[in-house]
Amino acid sequence: MSPPIAPSVDASTDTSTGRPGDRPTDRPVSGPVGGPAAPPSARFGDPSASPRTAAAAGPREDGDPTDGATLLVVDDTPDNLTLMSELLRDRYRVKIATHGEKALRIAGGESRPDLILLDVMMPGMDGHEVCQRLKADPATREIPVIFLTARSDVADETRGLALGAVDYITKPISPPIVRARVRTHLQLKAGADFLRDKAAYLEAEVARRSAELAAIQDVTIHAMASLAETRDSDTGNHIRRTQHYVRALAEALRGHARFRDTLTSDYIATLFKSAPLHDIGKVGIPDRILLKPGRYTPEEFEVMKDHPRLGRDAIAQAEAQLGTPVGFLSMAKDIAYGHQEKWDGSGYPQGLGGDAIPLSARLMALADVYDALICRRVYKPGMPHEQAAAIIAEGRGRHFDPDLVDAFQTIQDEFQAIAHRFADDDVTMQRKREWMETVSPPDIA
Repeated sequence: MSPPIAPSVDASTDTSTGRPGDRPTDRPVSGPVGGPAAPPSARFGDPSASPRTAAAAGPREDGDPTDGATLLVVDDTPDNLTLMSELLRDRYRVKIATHGEKALRIAGGESRPDLILLDVMMPGMDGHEVCQRLKADPATREIPVIFLTARSDVADETRGLALGAVDYITKPISPPIVRARVRTHLQLKAGADFLRDKAAYLEAEVARRSAELAAIQDVTIHAMASLAETRDSDTGNHIRRTQHYVRALAEALRGHARFRDTLTSDYIATLFKSAPLHDIGKVGIPDRILLKPGRYTPEEFEVMKDHPRLGRDAIAQAEAQLGTPVGFLSMAKDIAYGHQEKWDGSGYPQGLGGDAIPLSARLMALADVYDALICRRVYKPGMPHEQAAAIIAEGRGRHFDPDLVDAFQTIQDEFQAIAHRFADDDVTMQRKREWMETVSPPDIA
């Protein structure tokens, strides 16, 4: 049991309980501080708070913003609780608890105290254990704790502060000192709460604006990619299909020893964002070649082979105007410039082979060929999946990275599901045919 707080001489201190036989409880002390706890916005004298009392309704004439804060006093001695309540209730809303378990229940409730005055020597759970539990709980760890104890040894004070207490007041107390320290720590808590709330707000605002920026990027990418597709026999669904193919293939390869260090979540997210720009260079190819339904002449094919360079240069110019490297644009350049390369070095425009081809471009190469085989065009029907999968398998080690082909074969069903999900309907195909007939009628029989 803790010793009485025998205060220093102070004529304003009344140690009576007010009514004979009153027992301390974990509810607010009766009188001018009764009633429910103020919501966070009403603490520290918010003038919009309900006018329960002079303390809870708002700042007093001295303008102290901590007036109306909620204090929890924990002591197993009723006289001490009465004394502390009478000392502090003119400014604050005071709750009391007679033992540690009740103190933890009040502190962890919906209406948490702004500061706790905690006795050390109590039966059962002592003040040190109560403080330790408060600081271990994320919901209560920010509540400042002031120890009130008759122990005055340096070791006791050091232990209390090490447990997370902000102050240590020894008995007998000096009422002016108690009030001053309570006020000081409430002010410090108010400042800390403000900074914490401000940081949380800024963090949420950054997240919101980042999401907004990402959405703008996605819309811009799809608009640019769709512009390229409008000048080709492909529909806009080709962009969506290849975008999902490359992500599915990358996810299937994440556990592979060759790729696990590269295919991180961030890499795959960037790959998915960048993939629609793989054919952006087609905007620079003349319609007479781009829209030709039959085979290209050698001269026409040489012109067509320039679209990877045109795409890379267009993206590079956009990146240069930003004045800083952008991850998804850097990957988009690799995809645009390298997706026509082949594993055996027979592709274009650089004739790269093997691992010299960026992984993102190798993934797109397989996805692009598969979609070109299975999707229907204005001038030809699509190929059955089984036939397309066989052609992909034949290209293992020649056109495609062998490990990518192996991964494709394990997730063929997923490729088929993507193709079905973003399939071109008859209305879309008819509109594409009508558009192509208006821009190049001699070539579309």
